[in-house]
Amino acid sequence: MNDLFNFEADFVESLRCIPMQVRFKLDTCGIKLKLAEWHKFSRAQRQLLVDMPCKTQPEVQNYHQFLQDLIRECTGDRATPLTIDPEPAWEDAQNIPAEVQAKLQEVGAVLSPAQWAGLLPLQRFVLIKLSRSSHENSNFVPALKEFQLLL
Repeated sequence: MNDLFNFEADFVESLRCIPMQVRFKLDTCGIKLKLAEWHKFSRAQRQLLVDMPCKTQPEVQNYHQFLQDLIRECTGDRATPLTIDPEPAWEDAQNIPAEVQAKLQEVGAVLSPAQWAGLLPLQRFVLIKLSRSSHENSNFVPALKEFQLLL
C-alpha cells in the first residue's frame, strides 16, 4: 500500500511531513507520532514506515512494535499511545461524518452517499482528517479533485 497522494506532492519526495498513508497507519496501530519525532528518523526509516503493511492484526502489531522501537531508538523517548477507535468513521461507507459535510458546504461542494461509499477507507480517512478544524486543511479541495469528487 504505497498510496502517496498528489496533493502531498510538495513534501512526498523528501518525506519532510508525515504522509496521510502513515497517519492512517498510526490511527490503526495506536501511536501518536509527533512531527519532531518523524524528523529524527532517517529518510530510509520514513520510507519503511510508508511501505510497511498495516492491515491485518499481525501487521498492525508488527507496525506498532517497530514504531515504538524506532521512536525509542531515535529520540530516547517512549511512544505516545493513541486510543484506537474500534469503529472509525472512515470504515463506515454509509454515513458521511458531520465534519466532512460541514467542510463540503464551506467549499461549496456536494458529496452523495454513493460517492462516499465508493471511496476506499484511506480516502475517507483523508477527507475526515482534512475536514477537521485542528488540521491545516488547505488540501481538502485538492483531495476532492484527486478522488474525482470535484471537477
